[in-house]
Amino acid sequence: MKRITLILLSVIVIIGILAGCVSESDGSSSGESGSNGDSGNEGEASNENSGDEELSIAVVPKLVGIPYFNASETGAEKAGEELGVNVQYTGPTQADASQQVQEIENLISQGVDAIAVAPNDPASVDPVLQKAKDQGIHVMDWDTPANEVDLSVKQVDDEEFGRHMAEKLVEAMGTEEGNIAVLTGGLAAANLNAWIDAARAELDENYPGIEIVTEKIPTDEKQQVAYQKTLDLIKSYSDLDGILAVSTPAPLGAAQAVQEEGLQDEISVVGSALPGDSQPYLEDGSLDTAVLWNPEDLGYLTVALGKMLAEGETPKDGQEIEGVGEISVKDDGNTVIMGPPQDYTKENAGDFDF
Repeated sequence: MKRITLILLSVIVIIGILAGCVSESDGSSSGESGSNGDSGNEGEASNENSGDEELSIAVVPKLVGIPYFNASETGAEKAGEELGVNVQYTGPTQADASQQVQEIENLISQGVDAIAVAPNDPASVDPVLQKAKDQGIHVMDWDTPANEVDLSVKQVDDEEFGRHMAEKLVEAMGTEEGNIAVLTGGLAAANLNAWIDAARAELDENYPGIEIVTEKIPTDEKQQVAYQKTLDLIKSYSDLDGILAVSTPAPLGAAQAVQEEGLQDEISVVGSALPGDSQPYLEDGSLDTAVLWNPEDLGYLTVALGKMLAEGETPKDGQEIEGVGEISVKDDGNTVIMGPPQDYTKENAGDFDF
Protein backbone atom coordinates (compact mmCIF):
# COMPACT_ATOMS: atom_id res chain seq x y z
CA MET A 1 0.00 0.00 0.00
CA LYS A 2 2.82 2.32 0.92
CA ARG A 3 4.54 1.39 -2.31
CA ILE A 4 1.44 2.22 -4.32
CA THR A 5 1.10 5.50 -2.46
CA LEU A 6 4.74 6.39 -3.15
CA ILE A 7 4.31 5.55 -6.81
CA LEU A 8 1.22 7.73 -7.03
CA LEU A 9 2.98 10.59 -5.29
CA SER A 10 5.95 10.22 -7.61
CA VAL A 11 3.67 10.31 -10.62
CA ILE A 12 1.93 13.40 -9.29
CA VAL A 13 5.27 15.13 -8.67
CA ILE A 14 6.53 14.26 -12.14
CA ILE A 15 3.30 15.48 -13.73
CA GLY A 16 3.57 18.67 -11.72
CA ILE A 17 7.17 19.19 -12.82
CA LEU A 18 6.27 18.52 -16.43
CA ALA A 19 3.28 20.82 -16.22
CA GLY A 20 5.45 23.53 -14.72
CA CYS A 21 8.00 23.14 -17.48
CA VAL A 22 5.34 23.22 -20.12
CA SER A 23 3.75 26.25 -18.49
CA GLU A 24 7.12 28.00 -18.20
CA SER A 25 8.00 27.04 -21.72
CA ASP A 26 4.64 28.28 -22.96
CA GLY A 27 4.99 31.47 -20.96
CA SER A 28 8.46 32.05 -22.32
CA SER A 29 7.41 31.26 -25.86
CA SER A 30 4.34 33.40 -25.45
CA GLY A 31 6.46 36.18 -24.09
CA GLU A 32 9.00 35.87 -26.89
CA SER A 33 6.28 35.43 -29.42
CA GLY A 34 4.41 38.35 -27.92
CA SER A 35 7.55 40.41 -27.91
CA ASN A 36 8.34 39.48 -31.47
CA GLY A 37 4.71 39.85 -32.38
CA ASP A 38 4.42 43.15 -30.59
CA SER A 39 7.58 44.34 -32.24
CA GLY A 40 6.25 43.24 -35.57
CA ASN A 41 2.86 44.81 -34.85
CA GLU A 42 4.47 48.01 -33.71
CA GLY A 43 6.46 48.09 -36.90
CA GLU A 44 3.35 47.49 -38.93
CA ALA A 45 1.45 50.14 -36.97
CA SER A 46 4.30 52.57 -37.47
CA ASN A 47 4.35 51.89 -41.19
CA GLU A 48 0.60 52.29 -41.37
CA ASN A 49 0.77 55.56 -39.48
CA SER A 50 3.52 56.88 -41.70
CA GLY A 51 1.48 55.91 -44.73
CA ASP A 52 -1.96 56.87 -43.44
CA GLU A 53 -1.13 59.86 -41.24
CA GLU A 54 -2.61 63.07 -42.61
CA LEU A 55 -0.25 65.70 -43.88
CA SER A 56 -0.47 68.95 -41.95
CA ILE A 57 -0.66 72.14 -44.03
CA ALA A 58 -0.62 75.49 -42.20
CA VAL A 59 -2.06 78.56 -43.92
CA VAL A 60 -1.16 81.90 -42.34
CA PRO A 61 -3.07 84.99 -43.59
CA LYS A 62 -2.09 88.60 -42.94
CA LEU A 63 -4.79 88.64 -40.29
CA VAL A 64 -7.91 86.72 -39.37
CA GLY A 65 -11.44 88.05 -38.99
CA ILE A 66 -11.91 90.15 -42.14
CA PRO A 67 -14.25 88.92 -44.91
CA TYR A 68 -11.53 88.32 -47.50
CA PHE A 69 -9.47 86.02 -45.31
CA ASN A 70 -12.63 84.42 -43.91
CA ALA A 71 -13.51 83.41 -47.48
CA SER A 72 -9.98 82.09 -48.04
CA GLU A 73 -10.31 80.04 -44.85
CA THR A 74 -13.51 78.47 -46.17
CA GLY A 75 -11.69 77.36 -49.32
CA ALA A 76 -8.68 76.07 -47.38
CA GLU A 77 -10.83 74.00 -45.05
CA LYS A 78 -12.80 72.60 -47.99
CA ALA A 79 -9.54 71.51 -49.61
CA GLY A 80 -8.47 69.84 -46.37
CA GLU A 81 -11.66 67.81 -46.26
CA GLU A 82 -11.61 66.83 -49.92
CA LEU A 83 -7.88 66.14 -50.19
CA GLY A 84 -7.49 64.38 -46.86
CA VAL A 85 -5.02 66.76 -45.23
CA ASN A 86 -5.07 68.48 -41.86
CA VAL A 87 -5.37 72.24 -42.39
CA GLN A 88 -4.47 74.80 -39.76
CA TYR A 89 -5.65 78.28 -40.73
CA THR A 90 -4.18 80.67 -38.20
CA GLY A 91 -2.93 84.24 -38.13
CA PRO A 92 -2.73 87.45 -36.12
CA THR A 93 -5.83 89.44 -35.25
CA GLN A 94 -4.17 92.58 -36.63
CA ALA A 95 -1.98 93.13 -39.68
CA ASP A 96 1.09 92.95 -37.46
CA ALA A 97 4.37 91.40 -38.64
CA SER A 98 5.64 90.46 -35.17
CA GLN A 99 2.42 88.61 -34.33
CA GLN A 100 2.66 86.79 -37.62
CA VAL A 101 6.23 85.69 -36.84
CA GLN A 102 5.03 84.26 -33.51
CA GLU A 103 2.28 82.31 -35.27
CA ILE A 104 4.86 80.76 -37.59
CA GLU A 105 7.16 79.93 -34.65
CA ASN A 106 4.28 78.04 -33.06
CA LEU A 107 3.66 76.09 -36.25
CA ILE A 108 7.34 75.16 -36.52
CA SER A 109 7.25 73.77 -32.99
CA GLN A 110 4.28 71.60 -34.00
CA GLY A 111 6.25 70.09 -36.87
CA VAL A 112 3.76 70.80 -39.66
CA ASP A 113 4.62 69.57 -43.16
CA ALA A 114 4.14 72.88 -44.98
CA ILE A 115 3.59 76.52 -44.08
CA ALA A 116 1.99 79.00 -46.50
CA VAL A 117 2.17 82.63 -45.38
CA ALA A 118 0.75 85.91 -46.69
CA PRO A 119 3.34 88.20 -45.08
CA ASN A 120 2.51 91.62 -43.73
CA ASP A 121 6.20 92.45 -44.10
CA PRO A 122 8.29 90.00 -46.16
CA ALA A 123 11.58 91.02 -44.52
CA SER A 124 10.21 90.38 -41.03
CA VAL A 125 9.30 86.77 -41.77
CA ASP A 126 12.54 85.90 -43.59
CA PRO A 127 14.38 84.52 -40.54
CA VAL A 128 11.51 82.42 -39.25
CA LEU A 129 10.77 81.00 -42.72
CA GLN A 130 14.42 80.04 -43.06
CA LYS A 131 14.16 78.34 -39.67
CA ALA A 132 11.20 76.36 -40.96
CA LYS A 133 13.13 75.32 -44.07
CA ASP A 134 16.12 74.28 -41.96
CA GLN A 135 13.80 71.92 -40.08
CA GLY A 136 12.53 70.32 -43.27
CA ILE A 137 9.23 72.18 -43.49
CA HIS A 138 8.12 73.22 -46.97
CA VAL A 139 7.62 76.98 -47.16
CA MET A 140 5.23 78.81 -49.49
CA ASP A 141 3.74 82.23 -49.86
CA TRP A 142 0.19 82.90 -50.94
CA ASP A 143 -1.78 86.09 -51.63
CA THR A 144 1.34 88.21 -50.92
CA PRO A 145 4.95 87.41 -51.93
CA ALA A 146 7.61 86.41 -49.43
CA ASN A 147 11.32 85.87 -50.05
CA GLU A 148 13.12 82.59 -50.71
CA VAL A 149 10.10 80.29 -50.64
CA ASP A 150 9.74 76.88 -52.25
CA LEU A 151 6.58 77.95 -54.06
CA SER A 152 4.77 81.25 -54.59
CA VAL A 153 0.99 81.16 -55.06
CA LYS A 154 -0.39 84.26 -56.74
CA GLN A 155 -4.06 84.95 -57.24
CA VAL A 156 -3.42 87.01 -60.40
CA ASP A 157 -0.54 88.43 -62.38
CA ASP A 158 0.42 91.58 -60.46
CA GLU A 159 1.13 93.66 -63.55
CA GLU A 160 -2.12 92.72 -65.23
CA PHE A 161 -4.13 93.32 -62.08
CA GLY A 162 -2.73 96.77 -61.30
CA ARG A 163 -3.07 98.02 -64.85
CA HIS A 164 -6.62 96.66 -65.07
CA MET A 165 -7.70 98.56 -61.94
CA ALA A 166 -6.22 101.78 -63.31
CA GLU A 167 -8.12 101.29 -66.56
CA LYS A 168 -11.38 100.66 -64.70
CA LEU A 169 -10.92 103.84 -62.64
CA VAL A 170 -10.36 106.00 -65.72
CA GLU A 171 -13.37 104.36 -67.33
CA ALA A 172 -15.51 105.11 -64.27
CA MET A 173 -14.34 108.74 -64.16
CA GLY A 174 -15.37 109.20 -67.79
CA THR A 175 -12.35 111.37 -68.50
CA GLU A 176 -8.65 110.95 -69.10
CA GLU A 177 -7.81 114.04 -67.08
CA GLY A 178 -8.29 114.60 -63.38
CA ASN A 179 -6.98 114.13 -59.85
CA ILE A 180 -6.94 110.86 -57.98
CA ALA A 181 -5.65 109.43 -54.70
CA VAL A 182 -4.43 105.94 -53.81
CA LEU A 183 -5.37 104.07 -50.65
CA THR A 184 -3.52 100.91 -49.63
CA GLY A 185 -3.67 98.41 -46.80
CA GLY A 186 -0.11 98.54 -45.49
CA LEU A 187 2.96 100.24 -46.89
CA ALA A 188 5.12 97.10 -46.65
CA ALA A 189 2.71 94.65 -48.34
CA ALA A 190 4.55 93.49 -51.46
CA ASN A 191 1.48 92.52 -53.47
CA LEU A 192 -0.29 95.81 -52.82
CA ASN A 193 2.83 97.73 -53.75
CA ALA A 194 3.19 95.73 -56.97
CA TRP A 195 -0.41 96.51 -57.95
CA ILE A 196 0.02 100.19 -57.23
CA ASP A 197 3.27 100.32 -59.20
CA ALA A 198 1.55 98.67 -62.17
CA ALA A 199 -1.39 101.07 -61.90
CA ARG A 200 0.99 104.04 -61.86
CA ALA A 201 2.78 102.67 -64.92
CA GLU A 202 -0.53 102.33 -66.76
CA LEU A 203 -1.50 105.90 -65.93
CA ASP A 204 1.92 107.32 -66.82
CA GLU A 205 2.05 105.50 -70.15
CA ASN A 206 -1.53 105.82 -71.31
CA TYR A 207 -3.26 108.52 -69.25
CA PRO A 208 -0.76 111.33 -68.63
CA GLY A 209 -3.61 113.71 -67.81
CA ILE A 210 -4.36 111.81 -64.59
CA GLU A 211 -2.50 113.19 -61.57
CA ILE A 212 -2.05 111.34 -58.28
CA VAL A 213 -2.36 114.14 -55.73
CA THR A 214 -0.55 112.54 -52.79
CA GLU A 215 1.59 109.57 -51.79
CA LYS A 216 -0.23 106.28 -51.25
CA ILE A 217 -2.16 106.37 -48.00
CA PRO A 218 -2.07 103.35 -45.61
CA THR A 219 -5.30 102.21 -43.98
CA ASP A 220 -4.06 99.35 -41.76
CA GLU A 221 -6.36 96.88 -43.52
CA LYS A 222 -9.34 98.47 -41.78
CA GLN A 223 -12.51 99.84 -43.38
CA GLN A 224 -12.98 102.45 -40.66
CA VAL A 225 -9.49 103.83 -41.21
CA ALA A 226 -10.07 103.97 -44.98
CA TYR A 227 -13.36 105.76 -44.35
CA GLN A 228 -11.70 108.42 -42.20
CA LYS A 229 -8.74 108.85 -44.56
CA THR A 230 -11.16 109.37 -47.45
CA LEU A 231 -13.08 112.01 -45.55
CA ASP A 232 -9.75 113.76 -44.96
CA LEU A 233 -8.95 113.54 -48.68
CA ILE A 234 -12.31 115.02 -49.62
CA LYS A 235 -11.70 117.96 -47.31
CA SER A 236 -8.14 118.50 -48.53
CA TYR A 237 -8.78 118.08 -52.27
CA SER A 238 -12.05 119.63 -53.38
CA ASP A 239 -11.24 118.74 -56.97
CA LEU A 240 -10.71 115.03 -56.34
CA ASP A 241 -12.10 112.93 -59.19
CA GLY A 242 -11.21 109.37 -58.26
CA ILE A 243 -9.84 106.97 -55.66
CA LEU A 244 -7.95 103.75 -56.35
CA ALA A 245 -8.15 101.57 -53.24
CA VAL A 246 -6.19 98.33 -52.83
CA SER A 247 -6.65 95.79 -49.99
CA THR A 248 -10.19 94.53 -49.58
CA PRO A 249 -11.38 96.82 -46.71
CA ALA A 250 -10.05 100.01 -48.35
CA PRO A 251 -12.57 100.33 -51.24
CA LEU A 252 -15.42 99.80 -48.78
CA GLY A 253 -14.21 102.57 -46.47
CA ALA A 254 -13.65 104.92 -49.41
CA ALA A 255 -17.11 104.18 -50.81
CA GLN A 256 -18.66 104.64 -47.37
CA ALA A 257 -17.21 108.15 -47.16
CA VAL A 258 -18.28 109.03 -50.71
CA GLN A 259 -21.76 107.70 -49.95
CA GLU A 260 -22.01 109.68 -46.74
CA GLU A 261 -20.96 112.89 -48.48
CA GLY A 262 -23.32 112.25 -51.42
CA LEU A 263 -20.49 112.50 -53.95
CA GLN A 264 -21.27 109.44 -56.06
CA ASP A 265 -21.48 111.54 -59.23
CA GLU A 266 -18.27 113.45 -58.50
CA ILE A 267 -15.76 110.92 -57.11
CA SER A 268 -15.26 107.51 -58.70
CA VAL A 269 -13.99 104.62 -56.56
CA VAL A 270 -12.42 101.42 -57.88
CA GLY A 271 -10.56 98.84 -55.85
CA SER A 272 -9.98 95.26 -54.77
CA ALA A 273 -12.99 94.08 -52.78
CA LEU A 274 -15.33 91.13 -52.34
CA PRO A 275 -18.63 91.27 -54.22
CA GLY A 276 -20.78 90.54 -51.14
CA ASP A 277 -19.28 93.40 -49.14
CA SER A 278 -19.29 95.69 -52.16
CA GLN A 279 -22.88 95.20 -53.24
CA PRO A 280 -24.51 97.97 -51.12
CA TYR A 281 -21.98 100.50 -52.42
CA LEU A 282 -22.14 99.23 -55.99
CA GLU A 283 -25.91 99.59 -55.93
CA ASP A 284 -25.85 103.36 -55.28
CA GLY A 285 -22.70 104.11 -57.26
CA SER A 286 -20.43 105.03 -54.36
CA LEU A 287 -18.23 102.14 -55.53
CA ASP A 288 -17.98 101.83 -59.30
CA THR A 289 -16.19 98.50 -59.70
CA ALA A 290 -14.72 95.93 -57.34
CA VAL A 291 -11.89 94.00 -58.95
CA LEU A 292 -10.72 90.76 -57.41
CA TRP A 293 -10.76 86.97 -57.84
CA ASN A 294 -12.39 84.16 -55.89
CA PRO A 295 -10.64 84.05 -52.47
CA GLU A 296 -12.22 80.69 -51.67
CA ASP A 297 -10.50 79.25 -54.72
CA LEU A 298 -7.23 80.81 -53.59
CA GLY A 299 -7.48 79.15 -50.19
CA TYR A 300 -8.26 75.83 -51.86
CA LEU A 301 -5.39 76.15 -54.32
CA THR A 302 -2.93 77.01 -51.56
CA VAL A 303 -3.73 73.83 -49.64
CA ALA A 304 -3.72 71.71 -52.81
CA LEU A 305 -0.26 72.99 -53.77
CA GLY A 306 0.98 72.57 -50.19
CA LYS A 307 -0.03 68.93 -50.35
CA MET A 308 1.78 68.53 -53.68
CA LEU A 309 4.96 70.04 -52.23
CA ALA A 310 4.85 67.81 -49.17
CA GLU A 311 4.47 64.78 -51.44
CA GLY A 312 7.42 65.79 -53.60
CA GLU A 313 5.37 66.90 -56.60
CA THR A 314 5.77 70.06 -58.69
CA PRO A 315 2.90 72.00 -60.34
CA LYS A 316 2.95 72.28 -64.12
CA ASP A 317 1.90 75.09 -66.41
CA GLY A 318 -1.63 74.49 -67.65
CA GLN A 319 -2.28 71.88 -64.97
CA GLU A 320 -5.90 71.38 -64.01
CA ILE A 321 -6.41 71.63 -60.25
CA GLU A 322 -9.66 69.98 -59.30
CA GLY A 323 -11.89 72.45 -57.50
CA VAL A 324 -10.04 75.46 -58.92
CA GLY A 325 -9.34 75.10 -62.64
CA GLU A 326 -6.33 75.53 -64.87
CA ILE A 327 -3.30 77.25 -63.38
CA SER A 328 -0.32 79.00 -64.95
CA VAL A 329 3.26 78.42 -63.85
CA LYS A 330 5.88 81.02 -64.73
CA ASP A 331 9.21 80.14 -66.32
CA ASP A 332 10.94 80.14 -62.93
CA GLY A 333 9.00 76.97 -62.15
CA ASN A 334 7.91 78.04 -58.67
CA THR A 335 5.45 80.90 -59.29
CA VAL A 336 1.84 79.79 -59.74
CA ILE A 337 -0.86 82.14 -61.00
CA MET A 338 -4.45 81.14 -60.30
CA GLY A 339 -6.10 83.12 -63.10
CA PRO A 340 -7.20 86.50 -64.52
CA PRO A 341 -8.92 89.22 -62.44
CA GLN A 342 -12.69 89.35 -62.08
CA ASP A 343 -14.82 92.53 -62.19
CA TYR A 344 -17.76 92.82 -59.80
CA THR A 345 -20.42 95.41 -60.60
CA LYS A 346 -23.94 96.19 -59.47
CA GLU A 347 -25.14 93.93 -62.28
CA ASN A 348 -23.31 90.78 -61.18
CA ALA A 349 -22.25 91.17 -57.54
CA GLY A 350 -25.36 89.41 -56.27
CA ASP A 351 -24.45 86.28 -58.25
CA PHE A 352 -21.63 85.42 -55.83
CA ASP A 353 -21.81 84.04 -52.30
CA PHE A 354 -18.61 85.49 -50.85
